[in-house]
Amino acid sequence: MRDWLGTAEAAVPTRLGEIVTGDILLLERLGLALDQRAAGELRVRDLLMQGLLKVRDKKKRLVPLIANRAQREYARNCTKRNIVLKARQMGLTTYVAARFFLQTITQPGTLTVQVAHSQESAEEIFKIVRRFWENLPKGMQRGALATSRANVRQLVFPRLDSEYRVATAADSNAGRGMTIHHLHCSEVARWPRDGGETLASLRAAVAEEGEIVLESTPNGAGGVFYEEWQRAEETGYTRHFFPWWWEESYRVSDAKTQGPSTSLGMTEMGGRTAEGGRLHVGTRGPHGGSDVERELVERFGLTAEQIEWRRVNRAQLRGMAAQEYAEDPVSCFRASGECVFEMEGIERAVAGAGEAVEARDNRRLMIWLPAQAGKQYIVGVDPAGGGSEGDYSCAQVIERQTGMQCAELHGHFPPRELAAKVMELAGLYNHALLVVERNNHGYGVLAHLRAAGAENVFQDGGQDGWLTSAVSRPMMIENLGAVLATEPGLFRSPRLLNECRTFVRLADGNSGAAAGTHDDCVMAMAIALGARQRSAGFRRVEVGSLVRESRWVMGDVHPSQRRAEAVM
Repeated sequence: MRDWLGTAEAAVPTRLGEIVTGDILLLERLGLALDQRAAGELRVRDLLMQGLLKVRDKKKRLVPLIANRAQREYARNCTKRNIVLKARQMGLTTYVAARFFLQTITQPGTLTVQVAHSQESAEEIFKIVRRFWENLPKGMQRGALATSRANVRQLVFPRLDSEYRVATAADSNAGRGMTIHHLHCSEVARWPRDGGETLASLRAAVAEEGEIVLESTPNGAGGVFYEEWQRAEETGYTRHFFPWWWEESYRVSDAKTQGPSTSLGMTEMGGRTAEGGRLHVGTRGPHGGSDVERELVERFGLTAEQIEWRRVNRAQLRGMAAQEYAEDPVSCFRASGECVFEMEGIERAVAGAGEAVEARDNRRLMIWLPAQAGKQYIVGVDPAGGGSEGDYSCAQVIERQTGMQCAELHGHFPPRELAAKVMELAGLYNHALLVVERNNHGYGVLAHLRAAGAENVFQDGGQDGWLTSAVSRPMMIENLGAVLATEPGLFRSPRLLNECRTFVRLADGNSGAAAGTHDDCVMAMAIALGARQRSAGFRRVEVGSLVRESRWVMGDVHPSQRRAEAVM
C-alpha cells in the first residue's frame, strides 16, 4: 500500500484498477488514507481525482480532474461545516461532487446527497457524478463498485452499502427518514421560497460527524443563503469566498491600453502584463472607474488581461456584474430596492473598519475601542422578543463627544437577560447613558432595569426610554445617514454596515430592512446617535459623591436644542 501511495499519478488508473478489483478491503484502506500526503504536496485524494475521475472542460473535452486554484484553496481550508460564496463557474460544484464521490466509494455505508436549486441543475450535477463512475476502470465497475441502480439520479453500490443521490430543493421534507453522511447544497441563494424549511430538514438528517457544504453565487441581500452567510460565526460554519479572478479563463488575451493612463509597477505585486512589463490603468476608466481598478491591481495583483475582461464584463452585465462575478463578500449581495444610505459612505466605512480588539460572550459582544477614563459614552438599545427564530436585540456603544462606535452587543436575549447585559455594558463604559427604545419589547427591558435599580436611563417626555414614532423614526434615519456620509470612519462593525446596505426604501414609502434581512444594528445605532444629537446641549455634573447620581443639565446652547431631556 505504501509503495502504491508513492507512485506517480500517471500510473494510478492501471495500478489502482488491478489492485482494487473486487477488493472492498483495499477500498476501505484508501478511504482512511484520503488526506495523507502521497507525492510532494499531493494527497491520496488528489491522486485519485487525477487518476480516476474525468470531467468535461469548458472546451467540451474529457480530461482528468486536476484541481484549480479555488478548488485547491477549498481543500486546504474546508472543515465539517462549510459555506461557500463564489463567482460564477469556479468549478466548486464539480469539486465537491468529486470529493464526496471518492468518500462514497471508499467508505462503506456512506450516503451522500447533493441538492440542486432546480430540476435542470440536478440533472447536470448527476451527469457529472455518473461520468465519474463511467470512466472508472472496468474492473472496478464490475467488482466492488458494481451498481444495482443508476436511474432517478441515484447511484447505489450494494457491495459497499453506499449510495449517492442528487435531489432538488423543491421538497421541503427532503432528508426525512435518512442518515446523511455528506451533504452538498448547491446554489442555495436560488432555492425556492421555502428553502429554509428544506435546509432545516436536510441538516437535521446529517450525522454528527458528517460533512456539510452550503454553496452559492449571491442572489440579493436576503433569503436563506444570505442569512446563513451572515450567521456563519454564530452557527460554526467556515466561510470560503472565491472572487472571479481566481478563475484563469476570466481574462482577455489581447488586452491593450486605451486613452490617458498611469503606469502602475507590477513587480512588487506579483502580477505582469502579457509582455512582462507594466500595467496601464486609465485615469478615468470607461467601465467602473480607475480607482477601483487601481485598488484591484495593488491589492490582488490583477493583470492587464484581467482588468480588460472586467471592463467588458461590467459593460455587458452592468449592475448585475457585482453579483454574478463577485469581488468581495459584501458588495456582491445586492439589495432589492433603493438603499437609503449613500453607498459610497458605506464602502468607505467598510474599507476603514478594523478588526475588533476583543470578543466576549461567544462573539455576541464585540469591542473595538475599550472605555477611556474621563470620556462619556452612550448605549443605544434596540430590544427584541428574545426568541431564537425572531429578530435580534442589539446595543451600540458610542463615545458621546465624537460619535465613534466602540462596541456592539448582538444576539437573541429575553428582556431580563438583555437588561442585565446592557447594565453591565454601561458599567464597562464609565456608567454610560442607557438609551433603550421603549416600543414593544422595550417596556419589559425598562421594567427589569428599574427593578435592578439602574440610574443612568435616558428619559423622553418624562418617561424612561426612547420613543421611536412615525415622526421621530425618519429623523433618526436621516441623522444616521448624514453621519455615515460625512464621517464614515466612525463606524467599525461589519454587521452594522451590511445592514446599512440592505436598509432600503420600501414600496409604501417607508424605509426598513429588505426582505429576508435585519435592521437591529441600524436601529440601535440610530437610537444612540439620536440621543447624542438630543443631548448635545447637556453636560454632566456631580449631584452626589457617586457617579451614578450625576445628571445631564442644560448648557449654553441654541434655544432650538433646549427641548431635549435626558436624566442620568
